[in-house]
Amino acid sequence: VQLQASGGGLVQSGGSLRLSCAASGFPLDYYAIGWFRQAPGKEREGVACIDNISGSTYYTDSVKGRFTISRDKAKNTVYLQMNNLKPEDTAVYYCAAERIPSIFVQSTWNNPHVYTNLWGQGTQVTVSS
Repeated sequence: VQLQASGGGLVQSGGSLRLSCAASGFPLDYYAIGWFRQAPGKEREGVACIDNISGSTYYTDSVKGRFTISRDKAKNTVYLQMNNLKPEDTAVYYCAAERIPSIFVQSTWNNPHVYTNLWGQGTQVTVSS
């Protein structure tokens, strides 16, 4: 049972990347999947979340209109499409999975402590100016 995050890299400001979070050993159907990022010296920050039960998606304000979270059920994978990247998006990005009742996802998705067990290993995103 694990999550595998991938897709990071070095990109110029304004560029795009697509991160993948592949689950193995369990289906993502009943999980909320969150993407988090952590820059050096900063706390881990919630970036986006998809509730795979309701289909609802959530974003932190700084990425709204630029990032899109989606799911490929057949591949048991969640993606984070990141467009118009900015230097301040530079961080290690992590995905995490948790079974959160849908009524609580909106208020809790961006709290990393809610995701108790399933975390991907992190993928570095670097945006040059």
